[in-house]
Amino acid sequence: MSVTEKTAGAESDTAKATDAKNTAGSAPATGANPNGGGNAMTGANSAVNSIEADTQAASSDNITAKAEELNAVNAARAAGSAPATGATPNRGGNAMTGVNNAVTSDNNAAQTAANQTAAAQSASANQAALEDSKPPLVWKSYQKIAFRIAFIFFVLMTIPENPQWYTQFFQFDWTSLHYRDLYDVARFQPMFIRGGGYYGYAEWLVLFAVAIVGGLIWTAADKKRKEYNVLYYWLTVIVRYRAAIGIIGFAFTKVLPVQMPYPSTGILNTNFGDLTAQKIYWLSISVVPWYQVFAGIVELSAGVLLFFRKTATLGAIILFGALGDIVYVNFAYDGGVHVYSSYFVLFALFLLAKDIPKIYNLFILERYTVPVNFDIEIREKWLRITRVALKSGVIVLFLFVFFYIQLNNFLYDPYKQPAAKGISKLRGYYQVSEFRINNQVIPYSPQDSLRWQEVTFEKWTTLTFKQNRPVPLDLSNGGGSPMRDINRTFEIAGVGGGRRVFYYEADTINHILYLKDKYRAPLDFAKRNKKSKSAEKIKNLSAKTNDKPQKKSKNDPQKNFLTAQQEYEQLDPAGLTGRRLKGISAERAMETARKSMTLHYSSVDGKEVILSGLNENRDSVYMILHRIDKKYALKSSTLNAGKY
Repeated sequence: MSVTEKTAGAESDTAKATDAKNTAGSAPATGANPNGGGNAMTGANSAVNSIEADTQAASSDNITAKAEELNAVNAARAAGSAPATGATPNRGGNAMTGVNNAVTSDNNAAQTAANQTAAAQSASANQAALEDSKPPLVWKSYQKIAFRIAFIFFVLMTIPENPQWYTQFFQFDWTSLHYRDLYDVARFQPMFIRGGGYYGYAEWLVLFAVAIVGGLIWTAADKKRKEYNVLYYWLTVIVRYRAAIGIIGFAFTKVLPVQMPYPSTGILNTNFGDLTAQKIYWLSISVVPWYQVFAGIVELSAGVLLFFRKTATLGAIILFGALGDIVYVNFAYDGGVHVYSSYFVLFALFLLAKDIPKIYNLFILERYTVPVNFDIEIREKWLRITRVALKSGVIVLFLFVFFYIQLNNFLYDPYKQPAAKGISKLRGYYQVSEFRINNQVIPYSPQDSLRWQEVTFEKWTTLTFKQNRPVPLDLSNGGGSPMRDINRTFEIAGVGGGRRVFYYEADTINHILYLKDKYRAPLDFAKRNKKSKSAEKIKNLSAKTNDKPQKKSKNDPQKNFLTAQQEYEQLDPAGLTGRRLKGISAERAMETARKSMTLHYSSVDGKEVILSGLNENRDSVYMILHRIDKKYALKSSTLNAGKY
C-alpha cells in the first residue's frame, strides 16, 4: 500500500468514527441510564478526538499503525456506545478499558513486527558483509591489469639492485655487530640514477615505466587467468616485511635518541639566524629527547604490527600517518630524506588499498564490516615449520638483536656524535680576553675578521671558535655512516655565522693539539662514486691485513697524528666493533688534505687556558681564554648518548 493510500484510509476511518460518535451521542438505548451512557460516551468521544489529532500529526512511517488503532477504537466504541436495556453505568468505562487494551496490544504487535523486520535486514546485511570478506574468484579486467603492473613495480622497489648489498653479509663480523651493519641491510631503496632530478624520484618513474610495459606483456600472455589471489597474498607479504624491517631501523635511532643529537656547546652559542631551516627543525626535536623517543615508539609499533597479517592494516595506518608527516617536514624544511620517507608511505598506501572501502563502510557509513581476508593454506609440515622459523628469525634479528646493538652504540659509539673523549679539564665555553697574531695584539671588535671571538671545547674531541667571516655551509644532515670522529659532522651541518669546527688529536704529554677542519667541500657524484669504490677496496684490504696501523704521510706530517692503534685506544672497547675497526682504517687511507692548526695548550684548572702556535694560514697566534659558566634557558638532556 502506498503512503497516499494509507493516508486516505486513515481519513476515511476518521470520518466514520466521527459519524458513529454523533449517532451514538444523539440516541442512547432505551432504558439506559443517562448519566452512565453520557459518561461512557464522553470518554469514548475524548479517545476518538485524541486519536484523530494523532492521526493528523502522524508521519508517513507510522500512518498504518495509527489507522489500525482507529479501527480497534471504532469497533470497541460501537460495542459500548449503545448498551443493552438495564445496563449499568459502568458498562461505558469497561468498554474504554477494552479500547486501551486493544490499542496497547496492537502497538506491541507493530513494534514486534518492526523489530523482526530490522533483525532480518541486519542478518541479511551481515551475511552480505561476510560474503564480501571472501577474496573474489573472478577479478575484473582492470583489476587484473592494475595488479600485474603493481606486482612488477613493488617487487622491483623491494629488491636491492646494488651487488654490495648482498656481499656485505659475508663481510660482517657477526660476533661484533655494529648498528650500521643491520641498518644498512634494512635501509635501501632504488638508487641507480644519482642526481636524476624530479626531486629524487627519477628511479621510481623508471621502474614504473618498466612495470607498465611488463604488465601489458603479462596481460597479453595470460588472458585466461581469472584471479591472482595467491600472488596478491605473497606480494603483500613482501611489502609488509620490507616496510617493517626498514621502519624498525629508522625507529631505533629515535627510541634511543641519536638521530637528532642534543645541541653541542658550539651550536648552543650560534645565533638562531645563522642556522638553516633543516637544522632548526632537527634541533627543535633534539632538545626534547623524550619526544624523539615517542616518535621512535610510534614508528617501531608500525613495524611490529606489519609483521603480522591480522594487524597489518593497523600498522599500515600508523606507518602512513607517521611517515606522511616526515615526508612533508622534509619538503618544508629541505631535510633531504623526503624520498626515503615517501618510500614507506607508498608501501603503506598499497597495503591499505584493499581495506579503504571497508574502512569507509565502517567509520563513515557505520555499517557492519568484515575485512577481505587473503590467505593461503600451507599443508606440508616442513613448509609450515620453515615459515615459522623464517618469521621468528627475522623478528629476533631485527627487533631484539637490533635493539641490543643499538643500545651498545647509544652508550659507546653514538650514531652521529664523535665517540672519543675530549680533554676533560678543557671542556666548556670561553671568552677570548687577549688575542695576538704574529705578535700583534688584536683588540676585541665584533667586526674584526681575524680575531677569535669565543671558543668552545666539547665533551668529545672538537674545538670550535667564531670569527666575523662567512663560512661555507654543510647542507647535509650530518649522517651517521662515518666511523672516524673527524668525519662525523652534525656539529657543522646547517651551521653558519662564522662558526669554525675543528677535530683535534691531543698529545697530552707535551700538551699539543693537532687540529683539522671538519668541513670539506662536497664532491660531485662522479668523484663520490669513485671514492666509494676505492673505500670498499681499502676496507677489504684492511680486513685482510688485520687493520695494521697506517704510516704517516711524508708530505703532510699532520695527516694522521695518531696511529690507527692509538685511534682505536681512544674509544671504549665496548664500542670498538668490527665495522668500526675496518672503517677507521679505510677512512684513514682516504684522508685528504684539510686546513689544519697546531696549538700548544696550558691550563692549571681549566678556568684560564692559554693557546699558542700556528693557525691554518701558518701565522703565529697567541690567546688567553677565560671560561664562562654560562646558564642556558634549555634544560640539560636527561638522555645523553655516549660515555664522556
